[in-house]
Amino acid sequence: MSAKQKKMLIRIAAASALLILFSVIPVENRLIRLCLFLIPYLVIGYDILIKAFKGIKNRQPFDECFLMTVATVGAFALGEYTEGAAVMLFYQIGEWFQSYAVGRSRKNITELMDIRPDVAYLPQPDGEAQAVDPDEVEVGTIVCVRPGEKVPIDGVIVRGETTLDTAALTGESVPRAARVGDEVLSGCISQSGYIEIRTTREFGESTASRVLEMVENASSRKSRSEAFITRFARVYTPAVCLSALALALLPPLFLLVTGHDPAWGSWVYRALTFLVISCPCALVISIPLSFFAGIGTASHQGVLVKGSNYLEALADVRTVAFDKTGTVTMGVFEVSGVHHSPLDDEALLSLAALCEKNSNHPIAKSIREACLKPLNESLLTEFTELSGRGVRAVVAGQKVFVGNEKLLRENGVEPVVCHHAGTVVHVARDGEYLGHILISDKVKPGTAEAIKALREAGIRNTVMLTGDRRQTAEEIARSLSIDRVEAELLPDQKVEQVEKLLNAQTGRDKVAFVGDGINDAPVLSRADVGIAMGALGSDAAIEAADVVLMDDDPRKIASAVRIARKCIRIVKENIWFAIGVKALCLLLGALGAANMWMAIFADVGVMVLAVLNAVRILLIRKW
Repeated sequence: MSAKQKKMLIRIAAASALLILFSVIPVENRLIRLCLFLIPYLVIGYDILIKAFKGIKNRQPFDECFLMTVATVGAFALGEYTEGAAVMLFYQIGEWFQSYAVGRSRKNITELMDIRPDVAYLPQPDGEAQAVDPDEVEVGTIVCVRPGEKVPIDGVIVRGETTLDTAALTGESVPRAARVGDEVLSGCISQSGYIEIRTTREFGESTASRVLEMVENASSRKSRSEAFITRFARVYTPAVCLSALALALLPPLFLLVTGHDPAWGSWVYRALTFLVISCPCALVISIPLSFFAGIGTASHQGVLVKGSNYLEALADVRTVAFDKTGTVTMGVFEVSGVHHSPLDDEALLSLAALCEKNSNHPIAKSIREACLKPLNESLLTEFTELSGRGVRAVVAGQKVFVGNEKLLRENGVEPVVCHHAGTVVHVARDGEYLGHILISDKVKPGTAEAIKALREAGIRNTVMLTGDRRQTAEEIARSLSIDRVEAELLPDQKVEQVEKLLNAQTGRDKVAFVGDGINDAPVLSRADVGIAMGALGSDAAIEAADVVLMDDDPRKIASAVRIARKCIRIVKENIWFAIGVKALCLLLGALGAANMWMAIFADVGVMVLAVLNAVRILLIRKW
């Protein structure tokens, strides 16, 4: 609880005690009663009166402070001292509940606000560290991070090793080891060791800064519901003020003209009751609060949503399309088998690894890593890399080809077709086929669980879009129960496939695309909701995606969908509940069947219930 909230709670308690005390004390003198009840009224409502006065002064009077001031001052003028003070008291109680609820939801976001350090340390020759402003640190500067300190700027470790606590950025509670050569992101905490980092970004462009900027800007992107409430309140408040004025003047004037008792006091009381009932606090406060709480809850779970409009769109997603490499799979190739070879597996791997020794291709790297024997590099006398096909080498005077089917056929060797999913590397020596090596990409842990969770969350259609071989893609899709596969796609063809999915949707149904955020930026931008996975350090992801998962756990997609849907459900509940209760009470107030106490419930009671309903979203648990 903040100091401001504690101060308001003291005012509420003091005003309540005084109001109860003065209500039970029998005082007959009207002036003394007025003075007594003005004490709790001013204790609890002086700030509302000041805001109302400032609104009138600035020619923007039509807000809830103005309505409360007119209604309560009017009640005092009619001698309804208890009701006048009670209206202001209960209004402030409702405001306190709203402030407390915002504080609870803001807490999830403010935890992120602590991730950006205010200082960086430069190592000195004497072993000490000089504290400097991170904004002054240039790219390529060496900064040091001691145990327990936050990494100030993105960079690469050049000295030392440690374990990094990444919970503030990714929500992942398990620390990860980091050593020389590893990239580290600003906002992580060095737990166990002293490290020195060569910075690769400026402070303003570092990961923590970009994350905070995205969260801070999220509130500026309003949903359709928020935009509607803003327009509604702009028209609604002046309309009810004029209606209350008409209710106070027109019926008495009509009665006066027709020779009846005008009963001015009764009609003015009805008008004041009408004003209190009509205050749109429940809608104006609870709707933005619901979205704010939703974004805060998502942030706490490691999902950054760039605005409430994207949270609203996420709730309508019924089709999710996935990229494969780096999204569904690890994007790390490894040897999974050696087939149809007259040599033993290790001998074939050694020959292929020697031929691939000078290649930087990921597949070549995976073959070298799978070879356990030391290589006799003196046997390799010639090496040529053939783009898109493989390599040609001379080993111990024999011509060796390592590559795809096309390379072997070009050189008169017929390869044996592989029926397993994965990338196939064929090997031939002096025109003799020696077998093939199967390279596979591993499916990410939790992906199958994520697809299942999406179905349980109401996603009707899952699609995988990839540039990989169809056989490989279809086998992965079957293992994960993905509905449809489009394989062997170029980047622009992925955009075309997403457009087809968009055109196939009906009503308000939306399409989300999940990619790694680097080569999938055009597709992320084209989908209704672009979700970047594991792309915290990627500029392309931050810019192109609407939702960023702060680690690469695919299960968080379903979690984000659940948060969005609960948020929208709560928003709709609050809208219908608030409008329904107010419409009924307004009618009863105009007919004289509602008193000021019913008005208090219609205003403050509905607002408190709507706020409490809105903060239910904070109770969503992690997957």
